[in-house]
Amino acid sequence: MDRAVIVIPRRSKSMLQRLASAAVAVLAVTFLCVPPATALALPTPKDLTSFLDLECFKTSPYQPPATTLTLRHINPVLGNLPIETVTLGQREQLCVPVAKNNQMPPSPALDFIRFIDLACYKISGATVTTGLVLSHLNPLFQTLPRTQISMNTPQQLCVPVIKNNVAPPAEVLSLIRHIDLKCYAITPNTLLNQQLSLRQLNPVLTPVIPTHGAQILAARQLCVPVQKAGDNIPAQVFNIVRWIDLEKFDLSTPALPTVSLTLRHINPVLAGLPIEQATLSGASQLALPVAKNGNLPPG
Repeated sequence: MDRAVIVIPRRSKSMLQRLASAAVAVLAVTFLCVPPATALALPTPKDLTSFLDLECFKTSPYQPPATTLTLRHINPVLGNLPIETVTLGQREQLCVPVAKNNQMPPSPALDFIRFIDLACYKISGATVTTGLVLSHLNPLFQTLPRTQISMNTPQQLCVPVIKNNVAPPAEVLSLIRHIDLKCYAITPNTLLNQQLSLRQLNPVLTPVIPTHGAQILAARQLCVPVQKAGDNIPAQVFNIVRWIDLEKFDLSTPALPTVSLTLRHINPVLAGLPIEQATLSGASQLALPVAKNGNLPPG
């Protein structure tokens, strides 16, 4: 039997070629018109600060190289306090982001909060004896009564670091690298007496430190935002970090795994300091977001 041969007329062949070319052109235009990935939006000051809870772990002792820093207060309530020069003493804590009772921060605040790790070093300075009224910002504690405190002598400077070289996205780094908190002793040491669960948020610690119960005890410090001389903070970032006020409370937790880490400074002024080794030996405090004298972060 003869095999049938289908002959496509020349005109039809030309039409098919034109259709194929048009289809390729449409696909090319579609590909070119796909918008690039959008940059991560900055959170509002309210969203970032209200959900910023840091669990502070004792660390193995470490003395950084002799480093002198000049600090000025950037929160509007404390703008009249004098500029002060301090020297970094021994590292005492690493404060890492957690969620309370599985209450997750909203987006995009979560993308930033999960990378806020602060290494806290001992400092000394002038007693300021400043009276303040503190109110809790986190929704879980907003109904708690306000407390009157006296902010007294500086005890620590907490500065941003990254753990085990796990760097955040560029947009996140551009904000968190400018978070510096100067921690003052406060009186009275009011007992909060709240029981909750804490869940790690940073990707380095989520696999190794389990969700655990914690009892929040007495208030010890108020950590307030400062700017180090030589750190040029972009305006948009400045208008967020200037609202970060954290009240530190003593904490009681069950035994937690011992974790060894490397810490690298990310603030521009301290980026030249050497990488540090740190072993976490148990949670000692919880830093909770507060507002001072009713001055709430915008947003």
